[in-house]
Amino acid sequence: MAMNRAFRFALLSDLHIGLPQTIWHHPHRFHLIECSIPAFEQILTELAALDLDFLLLPGDLTQHGERENHQWLLQQLRQLPYPVYVVPGNHDMPAAASDRDRTGVAEFVELYQDFGFTSDRPYYRCTIAPDLDLFALNSIAFDEAGHQLHRGRVDCAQLNWLQQELATSTASQRWVMIHHNVLEHLPDQQQHPLGQRYILENAEELRSILEAGSVSVIFTGHLHIQATSQQGALWEVTTGSLVSYPHPYRLGTVQPAAEGWQLELESRRVRSLPDQD
Repeated sequence: MAMNRAFRFALLSDLHIGLPQTIWHHPHRFHLIECSIPAFEQILTELAALDLDFLLLPGDLTQHGERENHQWLLQQLRQLPYPVYVVPGNHDMPAAASDRDRTGVAEFVELYQDFGFTSDRPYYRCTIAPDLDLFALNSIAFDEAGHQLHRGRVDCAQLNWLQQELATSTASQRWVMIHHNVLEHLPDQQQHPLGQRYILENAEELRSILEAGSVSVIFTGHLHIQATSQQGALWEVTTGSLVSYPHPYRLGTVQPAAEGWQLELESRRVRSLPDQD
């Protein structure tokens, strides 16, 4: 079915949801985790006044994978009147296996089965609007002992799956959502020791597959800034974090155009929070 009407969506990234009793109190904490819940609740109130078709959350949903924080977020998401699609971030499953307090890969996927996942794999494809397929990828990697690696990457099994799914997609518009950056947003990001942690280790390999598969837009997070980047016909939109000033989020509108379709993005931010002014 061809895209024949406009649709609207919201984009929130790096929520880092932290209930008060779970917040880490140590001298090196720099994220404003105490703002996560009031900022998220305020944005949901603002979104309630809009006629949204869906919401995208490209990872780092919780402070550090606490099961309690995931469960709080899930309760909020289940009350929304529009579909929500998520991918994991590095803070959502700190290790491959769950422990007493934190979620691992399998549990994360199980928890968010109503929000995109269709199997036990931490990635999926779904049609989110007429003639638009979303390919939601996992960029969180682990060593053989199950410890999370410092840099993100998309493993071979997932790359093979992606190639097959792109080949069978009949949608004229294909989007990707993934936590780590695929295109550079900062100078020398791929090579600089301080920038490498934010971009996929095998970004070039993934880019080649996306270009061959006619993907047009990538939605990412992780960097905690608002930025866009372009390489050839491929665009990447990275969205800032709710726990980093200025607490931004985005609204997107897609509408038919003479050459297929047009995506317009609007940046918004949380301007004030209770007890934070």
